[in-house]
Amino acid sequence: MIPFVDLKAQYYGIKQEVAVAISNVLESGEFILGSEVAAFEEEFAAYCGSKFGIGVNSGTSALHLALLAADIHEGDEVITTPFTFVATVAAIRYIGARPVFVDIDPRTYNINASKIEGAITKRTKAILPVHLYGQPCDMDPTLEIARRYGLVVIEDAAQAHGAEYKGRRSGSLGDLACFSFYPGKNLGAYGEGGMVVTNNPEYARTIRMLRDWGAEKKYHHVLKGYNYRLEGIQGAVLRVKLTHLEAWTQNRRAHAALYSRLLSESNVTIPSVMRDTRHVYHIYAVMSPQRDEIRRELTSRGIQTGIHYPFPVHELEAHADLGYQHGAFPEAERAASRQLSLPMYPELTSTQCEEVADAIRSVVAESFAMSGS
Repeated sequence: MIPFVDLKAQYYGIKQEVAVAISNVLESGEFILGSEVAAFEEEFAAYCGSKFGIGVNSGTSALHLALLAADIHEGDEVITTPFTFVATVAAIRYIGARPVFVDIDPRTYNINASKIEGAITKRTKAILPVHLYGQPCDMDPTLEIARRYGLVVIEDAAQAHGAEYKGRRSGSLGDLACFSFYPGKNLGAYGEGGMVVTNNPEYARTIRMLRDWGAEKKYHHVLKGYNYRLEGIQGAVLRVKLTHLEAWTQNRRAHAALYSRLLSESNVTIPSVMRDTRHVYHIYAVMSPQRDEIRRELTSRGIQTGIHYPFPVHELEAHADLGYQHGAFPEAERAASRQLSLPMYPELTSTQCEEVADAIRSVVAESFAMSGS
């Protein structure tokens, strides 16, 4: 079997380092926040090219607190993409704001920057671009529009640890950026975790209070806050993993290059990478109208795949009250019906990549032969 993600293989490679890190936390008794979390905040912010990092208990919490720190309130509008994990939209709705969707670029599946300005109203307060699958959005035009209209830009970088746009890391491109450390991410905890990074000291101060019951110091509650603190063990594990992230990223990029070469003439659409970006391939996504047929064949051969995502958010029942209808965002809807995620993790082998590609080529070739194409 070829798994979609192999977390055990990664663990075995760093088992001793992790054991020492966890033991140190157990010895210290710093189970919530503490010195390991503080050190990881500093190290990860520096990795992103930002000044401040604030660890929280999930990527969703990071989005929630970033929106609050940006002074977004009930009735405000936030422009984002419908082709994302539902957490992006859920966080906007937590505070009573309205997500306003813009269709995606059919080449990158990220928000189409050329359509953002047309979605701005007098209620718009922020733009929330999602660096989907590990490729940064086209940020220069996005930031130019935001500056012209006085809008805050919050990066959803949950899938983009180490991704780069014109030489700058995700996390340093907008006013704030939000990361997830869900176990399957490129940098994943052994549980839940997230972080907001920013260069703005006031945003950082506000988020530090909001994550810990709004307290500036113990029992001195300045804001109405939340229990969104990052655990000490997760901070320690993430510090270990951060030292390996660049090597793991190079492996992912090598696997992606091999997939792309093997599938270049297979009649599936392989990822399109923008110039001057560093794609970190949290997901290696291909597109095909035969998606379901290909997936069944790969499953029959013991190859696990994923779909990210089968429904754009505007077509989910939970968010039907936003009032969007099918057809509102044709590129997002097309991508949702065709997207297939192939196995991708640092420990994947070339032989496994070749086996995946062979299976895809065979089912596509058979389908074309049957159709007479």
